Amino acid sequence: MTELERDIIREILNIGLARAADSFAVVAQEKVLLEVPNLDIVSGRSILEKVNDLQAGHVVIQSDIRGDFNGTTLMFFSGQHVQRLSRVCLRMQTSDSVAIDDMQESLLLEISNIITGALVTQLANILKARIYGAPPAHPQGDMNAALRSLLHDNPMVQPLIFSVITQFSDKDNSVELPLMIFFDRETFEKIIGIIRTYDFMGGHQFGD
Repeated sequence: MTELERDIIREILNIGLARAADSFAVVAQEKVLLEVPNLDIVSGRSILEKVNDLQAGHVVIQSDIRGDFNGTTLMFFSGQHVQRLSRVCLRMQTSDSVAIDDMQESLLLEISNIITGALVTQLANILKARIYGAPPAHPQGDMNAALRSLLHDNPMVQPLIFSVITQFSDKDNSVELPLMIFFDRETFEKIIGIIRTYDFMGGHQFGD
């Protein structure tokens, strides 16, 4: 993958995530910023270790991307995120804990559904692909099983990992919300193929 191709993929994601941020801001009732600072191709083993580390202190919500592409998004909600979202959206006063009840789980699932849905819609439009977001889930236990389909039961297969830094921002502070987007190797090759055969700058203006 060339630097130009990396820039194009990063810009495509930025467009999709900008729309997702707008949708998310309506729910969170705060300014939401989403940035894509890194595009990484890493071994499945190392990314599973990172996910397991994050899982220890966060509520994890998973949304699969299906159709022409095979991927998934993972959102990691800290206790502080759960507390703030519960207060704003559910009018609940809670502690900053990752121990959540059914109402809080439903809220986090809906937020993930909103973000993944907006992102998938933009990716489908820009890349001319037939893709859709599956209903989100709150996986329990080891994340290896949840990500196995992307690794094809081989932890050394190299998926494409997008590390996204999401921020809730208000007049006083901002809080980061880790978000990861995974595509398997076959999907990565499809995306690169589309980029190499489509005149993005001539046939599709970014941001339209």
